[in-house]
Amino acid sequence: MKTLCLSLGLLLVVASEALQYSTSPVKCCNVVSNTRVPRNKVSSIKKTHNSCMKKGFIVKTVKGKLICFDQSFEWAKNLYKQIRNAEGNRLQQ
Repeated sequence: MKTLCLSLGLLLVVASEALQYSTSPVKCCNVVSNTRVPRNKVSSIKKTHNSCMKKGFIVKTVKGKLICFDQSFEWAKNLYKQIRNAEGNRLQQ
């Protein structure tokens, strides 16, 4: 009986910890832009989370502003590739 209670208690602790990580906030885009941002003003770019209804890219400017772009916007796709390649080259050095 003690083993069962200990096992259930441990399971509850582990499950609550896992739930905390799975419910963390996810950045999604509700509104997308079609205005290009100069490359020297871009700090980072990442894809929206898979759970987001609108798939796209989130660009962070050097001033900290977040701008969303649709995944089909060619400029955003090219920017994503450029930044990913630059990061990969930096890691190899």
